[in-house]
Amino acid sequence: MNNMNNRVPNLGYLNLANGTAIFYQLTPAQLVEAAIKRNEGVLSDTGALAIDTGEFTGRSPKDRFIVDDEITHDVVWWGDINIKFAANKFDALYNKVTSYLANKEIFVRDSCACANEKYHIDIRVVTETAYQNLFVHHLFIRPEVVNPEGQPEWTIIAAPGFKANPATDGTRQENFVIISFSKRTILIGGTGYTGEIKKAIFSVLNFILPHDKQVLSMHCSANTGNRGDTAIFFGLSGTGKTTLSADPERNLIGDDEHGWSDYSIFNFEGGCYAKCCGLTAEKEPQIFNAIKYGALLENVNFVPGTRRVNFNNIDKTENTRVAYPLSNVSNAVIPSIAASPKNIFFLTADAFGILPPISKLTPEQAMYHFISGYTAKIAGTEAGITEPKATFSACFGEAFLPLHPVAYAKLLGKKIKEHQVNVWLINTGWTGGAYGTGQRMKLSYTRAMITAALNGGLDNVSYHQHPVFNMMIPVSCPNVPDEVLNPKNTWANAENYECSANKLANAFVKNFEKYAAYSTVEIINAGPNTVVAV
Repeated sequence: MNNMNNRVPNLGYLNLANGTAIFYQLTPAQLVEAAIKRNEGVLSDTGALAIDTGEFTGRSPKDRFIVDDEITHDVVWWGDINIKFAANKFDALYNKVTSYLANKEIFVRDSCACANEKYHIDIRVVTETAYQNLFVHHLFIRPEVVNPEGQPEWTIIAAPGFKANPATDGTRQENFVIISFSKRTILIGGTGYTGEIKKAIFSVLNFILPHDKQVLSMHCSANTGNRGDTAIFFGLSGTGKTTLSADPERNLIGDDEHGWSDYSIFNFEGGCYAKCCGLTAEKEPQIFNAIKYGALLENVNFVPGTRRVNFNNIDKTENTRVAYPLSNVSNAVIPSIAASPKNIFFLTADAFGILPPISKLTPEQAMYHFISGYTAKIAGTEAGITEPKATFSACFGEAFLPLHPVAYAKLLGKKIKEHQVNVWLINTGWTGGAYGTGQRMKLSYTRAMITAALNGGLDNVSYHQHPVFNMMIPVSCPNVPDEVLNPKNTWANAENYECSANKLANAFVKNFEKYAAYSTVEIINAGPNTVVAV
């Protein structure tokens, strides 16, 4: 394969200057062509490149490490989320990975993160495969001018074909993601799942921005209206974050990672990495229509005998994905910067049917629920789950937080108060009973509630307080039946609701115990009551 770009970047600082061939800053068309020639994938009927990521079709959180050094030792929230890795082990593994790549074709891309130039960081990504480089083109921000001779702020080296030796390399398995803040380098090996590249940089930004810049980093989607009113949506998988933020009446800032500076929200990324399971043109037209030539499909299945994707076939994984640049979305805001939010939505799919479909939170309650990051898994979503199970992920993205969750929550609370932001808890889950007894909240009702919150339709209505969780519930909402708004009224048996409400409240309190020592009294008191009559 001939080098399709005659510029050669400076890789001397990486010990990679002797590669057989270095393909630098290739266009999506060139990368698609290279991937097909190298048998990395095939074209779908829309022209998207379809590839398989191999053994790993999702992230491997237990194999993500942070080097314990002078920068991180006293600052990182060490534990099961942020696992220590010895600096000397990192250096030794780095030499092995670069030696592995030294005589291979490699793909190099200079890009950056953070749409707000005041905070952006330059990133050089070296990949073993063309499809990984295509992913980087889509997901990171594409600078108009690059400096191949320079040394970027951060470097990512991704070598899926390299497998570590846990006994000597200090890893848990053959695959690994290791972040060194002192070397400003990320090593990825043994996995071809591209999401590891994206989330490694997200982890870096989750350290740098809050700790050094007092910018809140957020795992959320964001959009803005024609009046410049920004809204952000937090929520774990299955809560409707992508669906509800993809509003045809509003403009998309981004679907996953953002920063909140003094006066603006900005996207960290230049693209989207959307789930494809069950995708239809009717349900999520923005995503469906973005899957065109140059887009990258991961681990999908075709309709037999065709190159048409069967989005309902999840034989390989439920985590089928598509990556594409933000410009593929017709109503995207580019550059992806907007004013500070006027409304924040915490989305939860409460499978116990306890939480109201919409409720308003105080700043302290917002911090409590942000730290909690609650949703519920239902039967069939994971092996071994036969009934609803409460799930908590701090700040709606615990796996990517190098700092203690309370640090992010306090910064959130400060910004909510400074900008007088409305914070809403939205239950997109069950009503009238738990999963199996009740029914899923109608999407049309949820959309109507969010629209009312955005348009001021809930500013002048009466509210009453939930006796267990203490948030304020509107007694009426445009285009939503009044009886839907109070969850207790939707249950056939009020005593069963009371018992279940207390049970869920106790789960919240128990989960919060590990954060209490780092929290303020005001945040702790914003949690639910327990063992009360409702």
